[in-house]
Amino acid sequence: MRLIVTEKNIAAKKIADLLADTKVKNDKVYNTPVYRFETDGVEQVALGLKGHILGVDFPKELTYSKRGGWNAHWAEGDNTTAELAKDLATPPWKSNRRPFTKDGLALSSWSMSILPYLIYAPVGKYPAEKDLIRSLKSLAKKADEIVIATDFDREGELIGSDARNIVLAANPDAVIHRARYSAITKQEITHAFDNLAELDDDLAQSGEARQDIDLIWGAVLTRYLTKARFSGLGKPRSAGRVQTPTLKLIVDKEAERDAFIAEDYWVLLAELVADSGEAFVARHTTNHFKVQAEAEAAYQNVNSQVGKLDGASITTVDAKKRATKPPIPLNTTALQAAAAAEGLSPARTMRIAESLYMNGLISYPRVDNTVYPASLDSKGIFKELEKVDEYRSYVQALLKKPLRATRGAKETTDHPPIHPTGAGSQAKLRPEEWKLYNLIARRFIATFSDQAIYEDTTLGIAIDGEAFVSKGTVLVSPGFRAVYPYGARKQEELPKVDEGDTCAVDAVTLDQRQTKPPARYGEGGIITTMEKLGLGTKSTRHSIIQTLIDRAYVQVKDKSLKPTMLGVAVIDALSTFADPIVTPQMTANLEDEMLQIAAGDKQRIDVVNHSRDMLDEVMIRLLDKVDEVSEKLKDAAVADAKVGTCLTCGRDLLVRSNLKTRGQFVGCAGWPDCEKTYPLPQGKIEPLEDVCEVCGAPRIRVIQFRTKPIERCLDPECETNYEPTIDLGECPVCRVEGYKADDGEIGHIIGQRNPKTLKRFARCTAFDQCNVSYALPGRGDIEPTGEYCKTCGAPEVVVRTARGPWRICIDMDCPEKVEAAKAKTKAAKRKAKGKKPKKAKPRSKAAPKKRTDAIAESPPGS
Repeated sequence: MRLIVTEKNIAAKKIADLLADTKVKNDKVYNTPVYRFETDGVEQVALGLKGHILGVDFPKELTYSKRGGWNAHWAEGDNTTAELAKDLATPPWKSNRRPFTKDGLALSSWSMSILPYLIYAPVGKYPAEKDLIRSLKSLAKKADEIVIATDFDREGELIGSDARNIVLAANPDAVIHRARYSAITKQEITHAFDNLAELDDDLAQSGEARQDIDLIWGAVLTRYLTKARFSGLGKPRSAGRVQTPTLKLIVDKEAERDAFIAEDYWVLLAELVADSGEAFVARHTTNHFKVQAEAEAAYQNVNSQVGKLDGASITTVDAKKRATKPPIPLNTTALQAAAAAEGLSPARTMRIAESLYMNGLISYPRVDNTVYPASLDSKGIFKELEKVDEYRSYVQALLKKPLRATRGAKETTDHPPIHPTGAGSQAKLRPEEWKLYNLIARRFIATFSDQAIYEDTTLGIAIDGEAFVSKGTVLVSPGFRAVYPYGARKQEELPKVDEGDTCAVDAVTLDQRQTKPPARYGEGGIITTMEKLGLGTKSTRHSIIQTLIDRAYVQVKDKSLKPTMLGVAVIDALSTFADPIVTPQMTANLEDEMLQIAAGDKQRIDVVNHSRDMLDEVMIRLLDKVDEVSEKLKDAAVADAKVGTCLTCGRDLLVRSNLKTRGQFVGCAGWPDCEKTYPLPQGKIEPLEDVCEVCGAPRIRVIQFRTKPIERCLDPECETNYEPTIDLGECPVCRVEGYKADDGEIGHIIGQRNPKTLKRFARCTAFDQCNVSYALPGRGDIEPTGEYCKTCGAPEVVVRTARGPWRICIDMDCPEKVEAAKAKTKAAKRKAKGKKPKKAKPRSKAAPKKRTDAIAESPPGS
């Protein structure tokens, strides 16, 4: 039997489908899905991992003895020797309070005192996916050959190496090979399995070095900043060797903007009309008048010509053609930058790209290469793209001539640049998937297309002795621009005029403007800068940006990255007391050393130890300045946490964290003297500048997942936060049991929204007797129908959302819904096994049931 090990379950299924000569059988080994099939009469089993099945961590405790030195005690029960820096203090300690023990230290503590030991503590591996590892071992014992088919990059090689070690522990005689592929297509996968290779141990060691270094730096710096923070405000403060210098770039750009002093200037424009009747605009050749008097004098001169048919004369006509080369092939950085311009964040771009890759529509999306290899079947790819209506005409034109592609500066041999591998369908893909696929497909076509030819025209114009100029650009030969519109500049067509012609002056305007500060980084721009400076890798840069946003160090404002006060404070503190950690050079040097491991020129242990020494130098400075760092973070945390002013005492209202529930609430900075607090709904909270017109409390914007942001008063008791209740109809239980509300009528189901949590629910007016309540959809307008579910008797409503109206029974536990869900699950399983679905049996009506699962969200005063 041959065992195929992939990085994810979906990859295992896809590869099985592509290799199988027989029908693929879905099976399970313990709880792990596997796919059984035959190829050329050989039994094969494909199993997908869940990324890293081994995690990395520090030992739970270090102990010391004079004879044996340091020993590490691991969570799994093993003990190993440990090499720590010789200048670290050893037991006996002056105090045996945690983290200190009688003969060592507990490394799980976040105490500042253990950080010097954590820097040099050994890093070990533990089984992160125990059930999956058990399944892998079970299959490995029965296998004659094992093929590692994880993604071919540094991380994938490490995952494959870990899997190989697990396999060999279960079956020491197993024959192990490596399948390398760049796309999940029939041709690529077949070629990979026909040309099996060996695992690249140097590449795996490079990946393991990165894993170790990131754990050490992240754990030490995160614990330091979290312990130094102002308690009760915000979340734990993380930092890392790549995250921190990246944040420094964003903070420095903001400092440039803050230091920028705007200057006034004046622009003189003339609106002209040619003899043909075409209007165009000319600008004074003094592009920016810096002296107002000079601008006004020029304005007075030309304004006298307004209304004259020959007020302006054409002095020169200069027309030149220029060629714009087609774009080069896409690597990961270029893809993220191009997608960011289309509104997709780098993190989202990579999630979508991974989905497209797994579905065989694009090649491997994590690459540095910008040169198509000679082995790339360009003609075959174009034949696939010819099936897509949107590209057919462009592709057919290209196939009539030799295919020659542009080349970028980076050429590697692991994977080709990102390109389409299958025919995508706008009807079958989600909108964001089609947007990214369309970008990749059009970019690929463009790299084989002709250059675009533009004609640039510059007109020299005289108006009463003042010199003006008008510039236009027209696309005369589209070339690649016919298929690739991304990043194209707007065309400005000028009228056809000759030297000596005159034009009418329709209007003259003098605009006062100000110089603008340097633009902030966009998500695409920061990714490109990180690549230039050697910060991170193609696989990690997008996640680093997302981490900065998630940690509230950076916020996205008008599609650009703006540091928060806290982000500025973190960089200020680290720059002041440990400058090397925020500069790109230290991180870039470590990145270069990890590349040398992959090339076989350095050993992992040497690079990891070098990084420990670098971190130790940094922490010596930081540990001596804890109080100063804490003060810097405190002021910034207060500034970022402020949502308004307390109506009771006039002090700041701050977003605080509940350390027990991990929830957030708003509390007064004057606590405990002032106990004013407000609850906060789940989601991201942004303060608004204006206050509530009714009660005077601050107003906030609440951003919840997949919902339109809501702006509301912070006080849940304010009348502006109440929504009208909706009578959805009679209660099914009260109708049967005869329960009545206080008004003497049969209980009715009333829909309402809890102003504290923003969740919607429905409750019977006779709830004390029938205990009937329902959760309602959080989105959309709800309209009662006056009709009731024939199965459970609950009211039916219409929910109107952007996707259209939906008619539903409001009882989520309605037997009809439960049965439908079960039937859907069974049908999916039968479809996976290739069986025809059974016909549904007639369903009998069920009597309304009495509910006892009242929801927790109650309206105020209930």
